[in-house]
Amino acid sequence: MQDRYSEIGFAQQILSLNLVPRKNGSSRGNDTSLADFSEMWYGVFLWAAVSSLVFHLPAALLALATLRQHKVARFIPIAILLMGIVGPLCGGVLTSAAIAGVYKAAGKRMISLEALVFGVGQSFCIVIISFLRVLATL
Repeated sequence: MQDRYSEIGFAQQILSLNLVPRKNGSSRGNDTSLADFSEMWYGVFLWAAVSSLVFHLPAALLALATLRQHKVARFIPIAILLMGIVGPLCGGVLTSAAIAGVYKAAGKRMISLEALVFGVGQSFCIVIISFLRVLATL
């Protein structure tokens, strides 16, 4: 017996998932909104941590490949990976709590997509600021 998803394409499978938040007690759709402070904070923080690692892991691998012969600089990839982990643990915790606090104080619910945008946006801002800081030292 074949699964009903085996005959349709990947894009149609994704689009057929009902991920729209439920409105006014409707039984249709999944309720993916985050209402509690801890849910909002965790959602934003998790996306910030994952996207930070997505940005820093390729940089560390590139540094490892290019600096492996150097006597001292071959340890730079370790520092890059540590910054990919320590950054979200220090700054990401605070900024995610600030975002969740604003939503909670306003009495709004956060959609899961908003948590993704805020989390990835934090990491993207860090990358942009890092590149601008390097150019200022030249």
